Amino acid sequence: MRLSKPVVVFVSLLFIVALSGFTHGFVMTPRTLLDRLSESSSYLTTKELWFDQTLDHYSPYDHRQFKQRYYEFLDYFQVPDGPIFLKICGESSCRGISNDYISVLAKKFGAAVVSLEHRYYGKSSPFKSHTTENLKYLSSKQALFDLAAFRQWYQESLNLKRNRPGADNSWFVFGVSYSGALSAWFRLKFPHLTCGSLASSAVVLAVYNYTEFDKQVGESAGPECKAVLQEITELVDRSLESKGKELRKQFGASELEIDGDFLYFLADAAVVAFQYGNPDVLCTPLVEAKKAGENLVAAYAKYVRDYYVGTFGVGVETYNQNHLKNTTVSEYDSDRLWWFQVCTEVAYFQVAPSNDSIRSSKVDTKYHLDLCKNVFGEGIYPEVDVTNTYYGGTKIAGSKIVFTNGSQDPWRHASKQTSSPDMPSYIITCHNCGHGTDMRGCPQSPLRIEGNAQNCSSPDAVNKVRQKMIEHIDLWLSECKGTDV
Repeated sequence: MRLSKPVVVFVSLLFIVALSGFTHGFVMTPRTLLDRLSESSSYLTTKELWFDQTLDHYSPYDHRQFKQRYYEFLDYFQVPDGPIFLKICGESSCRGISNDYISVLAKKFGAAVVSLEHRYYGKSSPFKSHTTENLKYLSSKQALFDLAAFRQWYQESLNLKRNRPGADNSWFVFGVSYSGALSAWFRLKFPHLTCGSLASSAVVLAVYNYTEFDKQVGESAGPECKAVLQEITELVDRSLESKGKELRKQFGASELEIDGDFLYFLADAAVVAFQYGNPDVLCTPLVEAKKAGENLVAAYAKYVRDYYVGTFGVGVETYNQNHLKNTTVSEYDSDRLWWFQVCTEVAYFQVAPSNDSIRSSKVDTKYHLDLCKNVFGEGIYPEVDVTNTYYGGTKIAGSKIVFTNGSQDPWRHASKQTSSPDMPSYIITCHNCGHGTDMRGCPQSPLRIEGNAQNCSSPDAVNKVRQKMIEHIDLWLSECKGTDV
């Protein structure tokens, strides 16, 4: 999802997803933070394993394959018939199985944990160049078949090792953000291959003009901070035409020559504070600057340089359309890949609402469509209606899927927020409850194994939902244990 993805070290883990993966919406895990998170304590395992995956699951004639990276963690596995937790990697490089709340669940249920890298991302690219033509096999639909094929292959491999022909362990699927949507969609499309799924901050609704995103940012900010952010946007818009070069330099973003790219960068910088549960790091200094009569643009520029680019580690180039045109395959550069999925499947165009907006009104539908055309060429357009018809959007007709969302997260409006009998949905409500809070806890450094809920302004709210998750997992695993799922 372009999920616009001190303490931020924890925040960036996954995303996830961001945001996550996302820059321009989902903020993907920046390279600088990946370096900081590469210590063994941040992952259950980083040992790379490989699977021969089919390139095109929809063609009976195309037999091409590519190497897809995966990981396994067996320390808690109750041999031979414990459950298998499939943790889906999303729209960024998958460097291992992150050491978050999944480890607590695995230990509790005696589960093995396996995680498959998403096709094209990280080291799992089928091609040596990411031209638009070569990206035609990059889609959520192909990714779901990847998961199904991997699930079947892994089960057979496990049976061979244990000399248990025909056995079938109980599988449960987990995902956060875009991978949370994949988790829900996997249960929807392959119900016979999993006992259930956790869809954390799952963006199951493709949205053409996602105005609810900005509205939620305003609600999460609160009246005082929202007013300051709106004033900053107005000041920037007013100065851009006459002092554009100077303004870009002030934010350390001189390379963003297209106004829309620059304004999107400024909007995302604010979004990340709410999406990942750090509102105070943004709002406190800005509100104080306003009360002191200080230069608000300068105060915001300091936040962007020091926090968004400095601490959080987002590269300004990720907003540069010339950068997005780069077809070179790189393990850590997922920008072009996610934008292709945005421009073909899900949109999530974060446009300014018609009134009371925080982001600039220049970040509109035309900006997004022009970007898609400029970066990928003619004929690239997000088929939102096709995606929602295929999966069901928030009216998804699945079963045994638990949806969770953080109250401050602007992405929650693309998720399923209402419960139905076989698909419960929970909102975790607190001052710093953001994207994937149930799996990650609230922002913390260093990362702790359980995604420490004590770092949340209302830890009981997180623990209450986690208990509900455990109850559903326990029930659904028990219902399919010893059956054909």
